Amino acid sequence: MLRWLVAFLLLLLASPAVAQPLPAAPHVQTPAEALAQDAGQYARQFGVPQAEAERRLRALADSVATTDSVEIVYRDRVAGVSIEHKPALRILVYLTGDTPVPNRKLNAGGMTVPIVFRTGAKASRDRVIWAMTYKQAAIRAALPNPPAMGLDPRTGELVIVVPTATAAANGKEALRAKLEAIAGVPVRLRVLDQIDINLSAPLGGSRVEGLNAADGKRYLCTTAFTVTDGKRYGVATAAHCLDDLTYLDPRRVATPLSYVAQWGWGYQDIQINVSPDPLPGLFYADNGRTVERPVTDQRSRDSTRAGDYVCHRGETTGYSCALVELTDFAPAGDLCGGPCLPTWVTVAGPTCRGGDSGSPVFIGTTAMGIVKGATYRSGACVFYFYMSVDYIPQPWRLVLGPSTPPVPPLPFGALGPP
Repeated sequence: MLRWLVAFLLLLLASPAVAQPLPAAPHVQTPAEALAQDAGQYARQFGVPQAEAERRLRALADSVATTDSVEIVYRDRVAGVSIEHKPALRILVYLTGDTPVPNRKLNAGGMTVPIVFRTGAKASRDRVIWAMTYKQAAIRAALPNPPAMGLDPRTGELVIVVPTATAAANGKEALRAKLEAIAGVPVRLRVLDQIDINLSAPLGGSRVEGLNAADGKRYLCTTAFTVTDGKRYGVATAAHCLDDLTYLDPRRVATPLSYVAQWGWGYQDIQINVSPDPLPGLFYADNGRTVERPVTDQRSRDSTRAGDYVCHRGETTGYSCALVELTDFAPAGDLCGGPCLPTWVTVAGPTCRGGDSGSPVFIGTTAMGIVKGATYRSGACVFYFYMSVDYIPQPWRLVLGPSTPPVPPLPFGALGPP
């Protein structure tokens, strides 16, 4: 484990005449402590008491299985599922057609959560995702620059983002009608002068650096979660980070991480670098990297809803939480080694900056994804987007739990588990 290695090196460097005290080990949170930390952010953002925030986050976690089943039952009609937080917590299900579906009440997390069905959506989620996947090339060809696009789960529309100049040159309504004819699904244009970029600038949520031989500059990324293929242990970060990385712990002790491979096409942006030692399933979840959080579960993209509350810890921006906006998003340009598939999840800004690439997205002790990039307007972060942990390449998988995998005995028998 990296922090055992660091402690051992500090012991070797200590003067034989004067014993040097080892720094205190970071606190490893329990799942309850992790939930309470995230709920503190939620309470401040939505103006509710801490206890209410914790109930709501537990309810959201407990409601995932129910919304998954609703989407299966109404698969032909579902445009999307979203979470509403004000004036009270409730789940909204948007359906095509006008045949009503009775509302429900769900007992989850110690509270009652209404599930409200709304009809009149313009197209189902499946239809819009099909259009984004198979009509993307034609849509890109019809515009001066490849646009960002995504499904609005509240209306069933394909939202295509175009710059002000493009909308003015073609006429917004004429352009919308043209793109709608190409896509074969209802289209809404969002006029926005934006830039989509990757955020490139061994516990998860920590700092890794590398020197780019091409320009001689040092680049920064953030590690996401620890992973294993059953034989090796490593950290995941973004594929567009440098191959040769050095891990810097909170005391800035450097550990080289050996490059294994990267996957950065279409729907993936992940790179794995292995450690010389086994690693636990922990990541940092605070600004100062004094708190470690275990990974106990993971959530798929299909189980993620617009309005879900998630957090991330980037090396540049630190720890922050915000709402999921879109779960079926294709960034603009060629950020995925070419066109991006509509598999990316967006989270509201403004906390994202260069250097956050590869950072972990999570809620409580549940891993959600790995940050890829962000959309900027006038230099400000509008939203960031992440790759779901669904797409971690096999045979690699998340390391779960705070326990350290078996390791050889340490010299002197002096350093037990921190």
